[in-house]
Amino acid sequence: MELAGEEDAFAAREAEAAATGVTVVAPGLATARGVEPERARRLAYTRRVVELVGRCDPDIEAARAVVAAANVDREGTVAVRARDVRGLTDISTTDAERELGSALVERGFGVDLDDPDHELRVYFSEDACLVGWTAVEAVRDFADRKPTDRPFFQPGSMAPVDARAFVNMAGAEPGARILDPMCGTGGVLLEAGLVGADVVGVDAQAKMVGGARENLRHYVGSGDVVRGDATALPFSDDSMDGAVFDAPYGRQSKIARHSLSDLVGGALAEVRRVAPECVMVADRLWAEEAENAGWEVERVFERRVHRSLVRYVHLLHR
Repeated sequence: MELAGEEDAFAAREAEAAATGVTVVAPGLATARGVEPERARRLAYTRRVVELVGRCDPDIEAARAVVAAANVDREGTVAVRARDVRGLTDISTTDAERELGSALVERGFGVDLDDPDHELRVYFSEDACLVGWTAVEAVRDFADRKPTDRPFFQPGSMAPVDARAFVNMAGAEPGARILDPMCGTGGVLLEAGLVGADVVGVDAQAKMVGGARENLRHYVGSGDVVRGDATALPFSDDSMDGAVFDAPYGRQSKIARHSLSDLVGGALAEVRRVAPECVMVADRLWAEEAENAGWEVERVFERRVHRSLVRYVHLLHR
């Protein structure tokens, strides 16, 4: 799996939504088993999945030897695409493509750089080279949904690539019911809806409810958004499959009629009542409050947004 971004552990955890046994083996690269292609296409921090041919030292001749010795049950034209992952090696990708392409020609393949039947990917990273056939390309069309381009926008909206990763971690898939109890402009709902989940949003502000509905109509076409209190959700027990929410940032003493700690603690308790999985994003650590609400904290990722903001991504299970 070719990982995107700079945080491999986070990308690998998201990839578990589409595969088993995900293991980071070198910067920007992971191996996995049992990959589900449709789910892999919906990942945010995986660029593509390749069917592994072999692994060797980060050396062109070693990679050529892997290709020459591999059992290749394919016919048609090929193209070789090489990448120096994160610029960690001094290897010439042009030379690598030429050498490995030559090895394939010697085995009877024709070369078509524009529209090949098969694409061989060669990744040179720190202490490792992985060679494989492209199997799945992720649809990473997040630029089409920039918050500022949506029908309804408010400052502070979450980037769609992050929202997609969070909903994947929370179990979003066709048929799943995903809740955002503090939905704001609906960015989380959009990404969950676009992977096929049934989405439900709640927000305390009428303006946000209307705006989230407008955004959902524009991008997804359906979804339920209601005005309500995240500490008193209008849903029955176990009515959701997963939840994602972005807790309020800053150190406000009051948010509506709740203090910040009461709001977050109450929301955590209510979400646990209605859903077995939750991804909570915040500008600080809320692990103790999550445990007090009855959650098991699987892991907390610290993800730097910019110099003055770190997002704490809490993965919670009942």
